[in-house]
Amino acid sequence: MALVNFTDLDFDQIKTSLKDYLRANSNFTDYDFEGSNLSSIIDVLAYNTYINSYNANMVSNEVFIDSATLRENVVALARNIGYTPRSTTAAKAIISFFVDTTGFTTKPITLTLKKGIVTTAASVFGSESYSFCIPSDITVPVVDGIATFGNVEIYEGTFLTSNFTVSSANPAPPTKYILENANIDTSTLEVTVRSTQSSTSSKKFVFSDTLIEVTSSSRVYFLQEIEDQRYELIFGDGVFGEKLESLNFIEVSYITTNGAVGNNISSFAFNGRIVDNNNNLVSTGISIITTVNDSIGGKEIESVDSIKRYAPKIYSAYNRAVTAADYEALIPKIYPETESVSVFGGEELSPPKYGKVFITIKPFYGPYVPDSIKNNLNTMLRKYSVAGIVTEIQDLKYLYVEVDVNAYYNPSLTSSANAVKTVILNNITSYADSSVMNKYGAKFKYSKFQGVVDNSNDAVTSNITKVIIRRDLKPSLNQNAEYELCFGNAFYIKSEKGYNIKSSGFSVFGQSNTVFLSDSPNPDMKTGSLFLFTLTSKGNPTIVANNVGSIDYQRAEILIKPINIIGTSKKVQNIPIIEISACPKSNDIIGLQDLYLQLDISNSTVDMVADSITSGDSTSGTSYTATSSYANGNIARLTEGEKENTTLLSSDTYVLGATNLELLGESNPTPTNTTSSY
Repeated sequence: MALVNFTDLDFDQIKTSLKDYLRANSNFTDYDFEGSNLSSIIDVLAYNTYINSYNANMVSNEVFIDSATLRENVVALARNIGYTPRSTTAAKAIISFFVDTTGFTTKPITLTLKKGIVTTAASVFGSESYSFCIPSDITVPVVDGIATFGNVEIYEGTFLTSNFTVSSANPAPPTKYILENANIDTSTLEVTVRSTQSSTSSKKFVFSDTLIEVTSSSRVYFLQEIEDQRYELIFGDGVFGEKLESLNFIEVSYITTNGAVGNNISSFAFNGRIVDNNNNLVSTGISIITTVNDSIGGKEIESVDSIKRYAPKIYSAYNRAVTAADYEALIPKIYPETESVSVFGGEELSPPKYGKVFITIKPFYGPYVPDSIKNNLNTMLRKYSVAGIVTEIQDLKYLYVEVDVNAYYNPSLTSSANAVKTVILNNITSYADSSVMNKYGAKFKYSKFQGVVDNSNDAVTSNITKVIIRRDLKPSLNQNAEYELCFGNAFYIKSEKGYNIKSSGFSVFGQSNTVFLSDSPNPDMKTGSLFLFTLTSKGNPTIVANNVGSIDYQRAEILIKPINIIGTSKKVQNIPIIEISACPKSNDIIGLQDLYLQLDISNSTVDMVADSITSGDSTSGTSYTATSSYANGNIARLTEGEKENTTLLSSDTYVLGATNLELLGESNPTPTNTTSSY
């Protein structure tokens, strides 16, 4: 009797295959399977086969990191190639406060802020209260009766400790040192070892993720994630790392955190413990806490998808950085705040810069990596880089897309225009956060975006969306410098009169009023010149400097001649910026070369327009409201404070003046610094 071949895991197909197999037997040729009790037995056999096949398939999948789905299995497979997933990360804030001891009976010499809880704070997401801690004591001197705790870095979470005693059994079984708490921020781990529990002296052990330069006397510990997102400490064996002795007492302190929910907290109340040099508790004279930096950086534990992506890359890099792919794999490991990274060698530039590697990083929070972190990253990368290779971390060059949506809707299909607007905004936000955007080489597809708006609600009949592209210029303050901004997408010239380019306000040497940047097209309508102007309270522009730079509308390049910028109206992460925007010639926007494309929701608008034709209010269309897809808009980008004091009209209202003044600043200025976007 020939066996029936089947590879499907579907229950019905398995059942059919069993029936076909039985029918091949002469004893069951004309047997009515459906009308007999044998049908129940076949159902049981088919179900059992289905379950076994499914389990076998899943087990097979869990053997390979690409197909595994259970976190424990993915972590174990990553461990086999030397990859430790990133732990939950606590949000960190920086605070300052002081303690006035002038009224104390006993004048202290020093004060110590004890490790553990320091402050409490309310979440921006609700009424929940969160604790912020420090993982180690902070001691400061008392100067003129004042003890200043400046720039204290606090971590969101709960400070905990765990203790272990090395087994005295002989032969000793392998001892496992498992931290039973989940959501540990492993960067806060402090590990000390005493010879016995009663001993007063201790040795500090530090974390190591490699065996390189680890000797038999190195006081290191290794870390691995186990089930339920817990961690196990592993100590040396006397060959790689110092071996622990019998009855050694291990003390482990750490912070468990809530991750991302601790971000964006700015108000803190002191709830810590301070003692003086005589170990007396200090409870008076503590000032109100000043928030230096709001809490940022909190993240959930590394996802399964992220582990699958980076573990093979780290393994292939083998703790060295030679190729661009090696750097792209290593940077998220040494800087967990990395959301996206782009790396290219200097040999790819024109003219080439041999011996250099250029790196741009998109952090999870904020558009830029702070300069202090850049310096630390460069130092850390030298451990992996080939000798003679110099790394240069550049600011990410964002190309922002702003949209002005006029959404037409049928009032008869909704009770509230605001409800439809809310759905549209939510869908636009999801689109902005999707993988379509937020990457190098991304493309804003105009028709796809219009589809997102149209498909938001049945009441939406159509939409007219105006598109603006923007780049933010980071000026070098108080020095003459020239600047180049490349947008990678041709500009649309709405008006021959100018004012096609818009900027936010900034201050320049020699001019007391806030100035703005705009353009004047040349007769060829391919190039133009730049000028500076000021605004009156009624919004009337006065040109104060002509020929301060040039613009190529086709190449989408803006070149600003040497100029001394001393301040700006807008800041990002406390960094002064000048917003410069234009209308693109094509509504399909591409993030070319090293431009990182982002849809800026905060500077986008959605306006609801009743569709009088569809609703039946105006079947002839006589009262239909038409919207232009190319509106030039205002002549400047104002802050909320500037808007309160200025009546700004459309750029179509104005014509260029004839004022021809010298460039503000020194006569014949010479640039001392040059900033280029490429």
